[in-house]
Amino acid sequence: MENQPFVVTPEGYNRALNVVGTKVTVLASNAATGGYGITFQQGDEGTGPPPHSHNWDEAFFVIKGSVEFSYGEKTMSAVPGTLVHLPAGTVHSFRYGADGGEMLEVTGPGSLASEMFTAIDQEIPPGPPDIPKIVEVLLKNGVTLAE
Repeated sequence: MENQPFVVTPEGYNRALNVVGTKVTVLASNAATGGYGITFQQGDEGTGPPPHSHNWDEAFFVIKGSVEFSYGEKTMSAVPGTLVHLPAGTVHSFRYGADGGEMLEVTGPGSLASEMFTAIDQEIPPGPPDIPKIVEVLLKNGVTLAE
């Protein structure tokens, strides 16, 4: 299938997915673009994924609030206008700061992020998360939790 131009306007967005407390709107999946994926993410203070890695590059652009990123031995607070690039295989995590935050996420070729976010939304009910089930969904979608 040949990659085709497309436009997604706010009224055309799919509903935001509930990914263990983070609202994730898939703007363009890797399948749709033929290469990269783009999501819009919104989280409340203290929410975010534990340390993990995957075999695709990932970049975040903070739009609103602050987000604390950890990768390798480093931890930094990203404010609006900050771009964080994480190469494939980098163990990383993030937490939304005071008053929460918003950011764009761009994933590289081979990413299963959109599929993973959709599976978590469908298989993990709101409330206290079923950790073994989350781990199962992550592993199915190419994400490994760090020990």
